[in-house]
Amino acid sequence: MSRLVWLIPLFPLAGALANALFGRLTGRFAHWIAVPALGLSFVASCFVFARVLHGETYVGQLFPWISAGGFKTAVAVQVDQLSAVMLLVVTGVGFLIHLYSAGYMHGDAGFARFFTYLNLFVFSMVMLVLAGDFLLLYVFWEAVGLCSYLLIGFWYQKQSASDAGKKAFIVNRVGDFGFGLGIMLIWTTFGTLTYGEVFAKATDAVGGGTYLAIALLLFMGACGKSAQLPLFTWLPDAMEGPTPVSALIHAATMVTAGVYMVARCHKLFEMAPLSLEIVAWVGGLTALFAASIGLAQTDIKRVLAYSTISQLGYMFAAVGVGAYAAGIFHLVTHAFFKALLFLGAGSVIHGLHGGQDLRRMGGIAPRMRVTTVTFLVGAIGLAGIPPFAGFFSKDEILASAFHEGHVALWAVLLLGVLLTAFYTARVVLLAFFGSPRMSKEEAHHIHESPAVMTLPLGALAVLTALAGIVGVPSSQGTAFARFLAPVLPLHLAEHGGVTALALAAVSVVVAVGGVFFAWLVYGRGPVDASRIGVPRNVMHRIVLNKYYVDEIYDALFVQPIYRLSLWCARVVDVKVIDGLVNGVGSAVVAWALGLRRIQTGFVMNYALGMLLGAVALIAFLLVARP
Repeated sequence: MSRLVWLIPLFPLAGALANALFGRLTGRFAHWIAVPALGLSFVASCFVFARVLHGETYVGQLFPWISAGGFKTAVAVQVDQLSAVMLLVVTGVGFLIHLYSAGYMHGDAGFARFFTYLNLFVFSMVMLVLAGDFLLLYVFWEAVGLCSYLLIGFWYQKQSASDAGKKAFIVNRVGDFGFGLGIMLIWTTFGTLTYGEVFAKATDAVGGGTYLAIALLLFMGACGKSAQLPLFTWLPDAMEGPTPVSALIHAATMVTAGVYMVARCHKLFEMAPLSLEIVAWVGGLTALFAASIGLAQTDIKRVLAYSTISQLGYMFAAVGVGAYAAGIFHLVTHAFFKALLFLGAGSVIHGLHGGQDLRRMGGIAPRMRVTTVTFLVGAIGLAGIPPFAGFFSKDEILASAFHEGHVALWAVLLLGVLLTAFYTARVVLLAFFGSPRMSKEEAHHIHESPAVMTLPLGALAVLTALAGIVGVPSSQGTAFARFLAPVLPLHLAEHGGVTALALAAVSVVVAVGGVFFAWLVYGRGPVDASRIGVPRNVMHRIVLNKYYVDEIYDALFVQPIYRLSLWCARVVDVKVIDGLVNGVGSAVVAWALGLRRIQTGFVMNYALGMLLGAVALIAFLLVARP
């Protein structure tokens, strides 16, 4: 099994290196290296998953890494049920996105560079999942952040893309600062960073305050990486990157890292129950907060971006109430339908030759049938309507919250279901149906995307439709939860009886109600594009402007730090540091000018100087002699 495990990250790394070193040669054929590389990685992941399915696990080292005093670590990996699931999602969805990118990015000047970054991104995420200790996890946690910076700012010639890349990098550094401190605290507390050893030593012998500090610091990193309150602002701006990048970041890689980490470290969080309560409520409030913003956005990709933030909130709410498998199951189903929606949005943008404003869409369905049908499948999955996978994973989260006594949290999440269904139906109606709102010339040139782009849409649509099979509830828990039971505690929500059926029925009714309300507003008749995105009242203005969070952050943090940096540049740098350096230089020059005056050119003066020096030296020796 060890060879198979190491092949999973090796293939995308080899693809990245090949295109990085020989990009000028590979050029527009770079996808013939990158796509097969990830395809082979997915095949290796399937074989590893099959081994794990039959009860095998693997813990091994590649080579020793750091040895400094009492601190020793190696490049070590761990494969169990949780990491096997994550590997399938990352490489499988990643492969489909790579395949899609071959068509979407065709003709781009940075074609080879794009696939280099894409392969490197997947390699980093695979290693993050495979990591067997916190140090290796942290290294590739940062590597994923670096790759996201490169991909979000891929079209760096655009100021908005460049700014978005920097914003993502900086905001994530805020969360990663806490994450790094948490790992340091783990080392000082347990004397090791290896998962198995840390979790084995996590007993009541360590104070509860220490566990709470560790958990909250780790969760700080998760909030940054998975775009939760208050560190979510980078993710909507990440839409400035190419659409396949949006799909990869939002569906299968970077943003899921935080959920995976919290689930992996559940033992540490359980030692501080307050931390789980905080995780659950941060997730629940983020789910509702982001969903409300999605109601008013006019950019199709930004609606999906806020949807991602919201759905990640559901995942954190699940792990916060102890339903770890439910959270991971929603991570999996979300990867399918959200990748489908982003790639579908990319297909629409491709068909409209770059347009992504919902106000200038409409009537696309007859000209883009495959995109329309597959996007509709993804939308139903996101809305949580049966029988698609999104219903089963979301229902599991809602049921778990209710049965664990978090009724208020359940109500918040249920309201999020209503809003999610509304904005999802709104996107579908505005983009695909009704009368065209673009120019006649734009409408004339609308066309379906090529097969290399529509095939991944079809595959993801099938996964979105069928993946719910493993999440069908039973008295023994779902099949998915039973598979993860060796790693994550089996959380048995009360699936049977009238209560469970009532909860599921309420969820469905609320979701269908959200779709119906959207149809009443946007589907019954012609839509006036001039009224979309225009504030109608104070609350609408606030939501349309995303609660002014960016403006508040700018006023509280960005501008003060910017002004402080300017003051440091003008005063500390120019006057103090430069003044000190220039003062030393001026003093040396003045001293040198003084010394130059004794260089008269007369031998007698030099002889006299030597004689006086000799006399002085002899006098010193005579006086100093005991």
